[in-house]
Amino acid sequence: MGSQQVEVGLKKAMYEEMALIRRFEEKLIELSQEKGKLVGMQILAYGQEAVSVGIVKALEPDDVIVSNHRSHGHLLAKGADPKYLMAEIMGKATGVNKGKSGTLHMSVPEVNALMTTTIVGGGPPLAVGAAFAQQYRGTSNITVVFFGDGAAAEGSVHEAMNLAALWKLPVLFVCENNCWAGAQSLSEHCCLMDITRRAVGYGMPGELVDGNDVEKVFTLAKEMVSRCRNSQGPVLIEAKTYRIRGHGEHDHQHYVDKKELEAWARLCPVRCLRERMLADGLVTEGEIQVMDRQIEAKVDEAVRFASDSPYPLPEEALQDLWVEDGIPQQVAQ
Repeated sequence: MGSQQVEVGLKKAMYEEMALIRRFEEKLIELSQEKGKLVGMQILAYGQEAVSVGIVKALEPDDVIVSNHRSHGHLLAKGADPKYLMAEIMGKATGVNKGKSGTLHMSVPEVNALMTTTIVGGGPPLAVGAAFAQQYRGTSNITVVFFGDGAAAEGSVHEAMNLAALWKLPVLFVCENNCWAGAQSLSEHCCLMDITRRAVGYGMPGELVDGNDVEKVFTLAKEMVSRCRNSQGPVLIEAKTYRIRGHGEHDHQHYVDKKELEAWARLCPVRCLRERMLADGLVTEGEIQVMDRQIEAKVDEAVRFASDSPYPLPEEALQDLWVEDGIPQQVAQ
C-alpha cells in the first residue's frame, strides 16, 4: 500500500490537519503550566496525529466516531471547531458541551463525534450499539472506535468485537498501540506484541499499519472502511505509534527509557510528512511556513475566544440533562 496512492491535495490537507492538532495540544501544554487556565488532567495524543487524520480522512461526514481520553486529535480531524473545543477544555459556557464535560468527556454531535469516554475499554461496546442502529436503520454509514493497547485487554472490548463479528456490524475497531498503558509498557501487560492477531479469534480481518505514516494509515483505512460499509462486517486495525507525552501533563515519565523516547520522537508523523512533501517537490518551504502561520493564528484565536467566554452559571448545572420522568426529587432538592 504505497503512499504514492495519496494525491497531492490530500497530502497537503493531511499535513494541515496534523499540524493543527499538534499546535492545539502544544498550546494545551503551555496553558496547563499557567495557574487557573485549565482545570483537571490534560491527556494528550501528542505524536499520534497520523492515526486520527489517516482514519477520519477515509470516512464520510455522516459516519460516527467514538473516542477515548486522548480525544483532541480525533475530534479536530472529524471537523470540530477549535474555538468551541478550547472553550470546553477551559470549562466555559461556549464550549461544545457548555463547559460541563471538560476535556475528558466531550461529544460533538454536529460532526457525528458521538462521545469520548475515560472508562478504559468503555468505547467499543457503545460503538457496537451505534453500529447496530446504523444496520437496523439500513443506512450505509459506519462507526469507528479508537482505543489503546491497554484497553485491548479489557473484557468489554472482547465482548464488543465478538458481537460485532457475529452480527456483521459496520464497525471499524482502531487500536492505537502507543506502547504504554498508564505506566506499564506493552510487554508488561500483554503477551502478544501484535494485538491485531486477536482478530482471527473473532472471525474478522485484522491489519497492522505504521501509525506514524498518515498516508499508509489512510490507504489501509479506505480499504477497510469500504469493507465495513458493504455489509461485510467489522475490521480491526492496529496502528503502531508512540505516546510521546505522559499519562497526563503531571506525569514526567520517569519510567520510560530516554533512548526509546528519543527514537520515537525522530519518527514524528508531522515532521516526517513535511519532509517527504519537501523532498518530493510537492511544496516549498515558503508554502509550509504560510500553512504553519495560519494554523498558529487559528489556535491563538481559539484561545482568545475561550479566554473571553464566561463560565456557566451554577443554576445551569441541571440543564440539558435527560431524565425520563422529570428531575428526580432527590436531585431537585
